[in-house]
Amino acid sequence: MLDTLVAILSNPAIILGLIAALGLIALRKTTSDVIKGTLKTLFGFLILQQGANIIVGALVPFSAMFTDAFGLTGVVAEDNALVAAVQTVLGKETAMILIFSFLINVVIARVTRWKYIFLTGHMMFSFAGTMAIVFDQMGVSSVITIILGSLIQGVSMVFFPAIAQKSVRQITGNDNVAFGFWGSSWITFSGWLGGKLGNKEKSSEDVKVPKTLDFLKDMSVLMGIVMVTIYLTTAFFVSPELLSELAGNQNPYQFVVMSALTFVVGILILLQGVRMFLGEIVPAFKGIGEKIVPGAKPALDVPVFYAYAPIAVTIGFLSALIGGLIVTFASSLLPVTVLPSVIGLFFMGGAAGVFGNAKGGRRGAMVAGFFLGLSWSLLVALAYPLVDVTAYGVTGLWFASPDAIIVVVIIRLIGMLFGIGV
Repeated sequence: MLDTLVAILSNPAIILGLIAALGLIALRKTTSDVIKGTLKTLFGFLILQQGANIIVGALVPFSAMFTDAFGLTGVVAEDNALVAAVQTVLGKETAMILIFSFLINVVIARVTRWKYIFLTGHMMFSFAGTMAIVFDQMGVSSVITIILGSLIQGVSMVFFPAIAQKSVRQITGNDNVAFGFWGSSWITFSGWLGGKLGNKEKSSEDVKVPKTLDFLKDMSVLMGIVMVTIYLTTAFFVSPELLSELAGNQNPYQFVVMSALTFVVGILILLQGVRMFLGEIVPAFKGIGEKIVPGAKPALDVPVFYAYAPIAVTIGFLSALIGGLIVTFASSLLPVTVLPSVIGLFFMGGAAGVFGNAKGGRRGAMVAGFFLGLSWSLLVALAYPLVDVTAYGVTGLWFASPDAIIVVVIIRLIGMLFGIGV
């Protein structure tokens, strides 16, 4: 019985399905609606996981090519793939932290003026896994890991949305939603900096795009072009022997192009999983929250802001990519080489562009995106020695979310102060 319970609690998809079911039951939904909502939550999360797997698979040849072309070996910042990889070891802790942190989030929202209910499921999963990994590395027992991890995540689930809310109101024009993403503080600060160095009167959205370039407004098309360009440019410097080895029976450059496009497909699948997952879990979570926390605001994932300034998203992404590449090629000065993580650079850089544009126009979007790409990559590189994920057999990946990394740094510094996990 205990083994069965542990197996269930070690599977985040099942846990989130159960939470969705409880939320829908609390909303007095019909049996049919409960079944549909529960299964769609499960499907969405599994689609998200498969998208992450495809992305990682497409990154493997790119990492090999990048290393060969530029003599660099390093890590890609990608939370979900990393946390998913350690679930066979820390699945129980991750699952329990995820559940209890949400309950703590609801309690804090109930008794304080921070009425935020954090609803970004894959972010909750990644943060819970991060807490499990960090405390496990420090030699803390499973029970203490669950207690401390739950408390820290529960507080973070209202603290970080609260930091970003003033900027969110400025962008959306209302107070209906909050920012539920573990990069909200970094994005908010980047936007503030863009506002200081930009000109609010010259919005990125006032820029006229010629009809011949209208396709660049489509995120998937733009990312496809950028990724194919990055992959092909890298492949140009790769030794023919390695390129042939990676390509197998395919034409080497055809393989490179298809790998780049597969990466984009992975992102699109991941986004589809996120949309399906959020489409079901948000009402269920909100149902639980509103029954207990009147006036609760849903803290939602980063793409919710893209529609407010789509051109700024592109500006922010490209600027962030430039900033990230500077850090990559300055790796000799850093503890580890941070290879370009296009996932993070797109999602956070794009959001930084929106926030920067709201405060400082198109120049603000450029500054915010560039600062985010540069400073985020530096943060990953400098914090890397604090947690050794290779202890779990994971290579080439490290944590990505800036807010979570900040929390990790604080935990490790406090631990060192008291001689814990040194």
